Amino acid sequence: MEFDLMTGSSTWNGATKLAKTLEEQGFSGMLYTETGQVPWMQITAAAIAAPSLTFSTGIAVAFPRSPMVSAQVAWELAGETQGKFRLGLGSQVKGHIVRRYSSEFSQPAKRLRDYVLAVKACIRAFNGQEKLKHEGDFYNLSLLPDQWTPRHHQYGDVKIDISSVGPIMNKVAGEVADGVHVHPMHSMNYINKRLLPEIEEGAHRSGRSKADIDLIVPVFAIAGDTPEERAPYLHRAKTQIAFYGSTPNYAFQFEDLGYEGITVALGAKMKQGDLQGMADIITDDMVEHFALVAKWDEMADALKARYSATASRVVMYLTEEQMKKDPESIEKWGAVARSARRT
Repeated sequence: MEFDLMTGSSTWNGATKLAKTLEEQGFSGMLYTETGQVPWMQITAAAIAAPSLTFSTGIAVAFPRSPMVSAQVAWELAGETQGKFRLGLGSQVKGHIVRRYSSEFSQPAKRLRDYVLAVKACIRAFNGQEKLKHEGDFYNLSLLPDQWTPRHHQYGDVKIDISSVGPIMNKVAGEVADGVHVHPMHSMNYINKRLLPEIEEGAHRSGRSKADIDLIVPVFAIAGDTPEERAPYLHRAKTQIAFYGSTPNYAFQFEDLGYEGITVALGAKMKQGDLQGMADIITDDMVEHFALVAKWDEMADALKARYSATASRVVMYLTEEQMKKDPESIEKWGAVARSARRT
């Protein structure tokens, strides 16, 4: 099980420093979100500074970009990192796609399926396996003159992952993706009873099994030897769980565990602008399902106990924040990373 850190908006210099630190501490890789900045330049800076790490996007927003553009970026990063790059794609939500990017959003699951297949067609063409020809419901690609073909390299097996939550997208992931970015708000009940069976159903469509698809799992990991040390990150986890849980599409995450009416209550608090009230709705009992709380010397074993049977990579969601606030935690997280990676 690989051990990554989630990061996002930073300067190139900041990305370089963080990558060097993680490499020195024994982390496996870095997962870059796409919010206020595109991830590509930060990944480039980090990869030059720490060439042993694996880099991934978790996620890059798909629909505003042509599949050809995404494929070209992924191809170049895969070559320059000697195969240590994974392209994670996601649909985002309609408001952002339509109003922020001025792009199409209709039928997001079918569109993302076609998008992934189009990217993979581009990769095969770059790799010299076949001429470019993709004819889909949303994307059609058929022109790739020699002078416009990316430079060839030997790392052509570029992994394409997608983020998914609900049954339709989970099945798409199983059918066409190399990996699945699990939503940070998840329980093992969700992974075992919903996600994995739906991935397997999709995998069967393309003659695969769920074992062929990597699970990349962000974790609200809260480490500390005392309640006082853990308190600020426990609050952050509750706040983030509350934010995600206020979305009606995630109501089932609570309901499957027997927590009725939580999403409605969170939505009411959000409308009032009561962020603290939202966090207060998330009980310690809920946290046990959606986060992992442990002492420093117990965290690695706790991660392995929960995730080693299902996850290819675990991604620390809150750890960068803790490292910035408490530099002494850097070496502690390094010890967790090294131990978690040992089988």
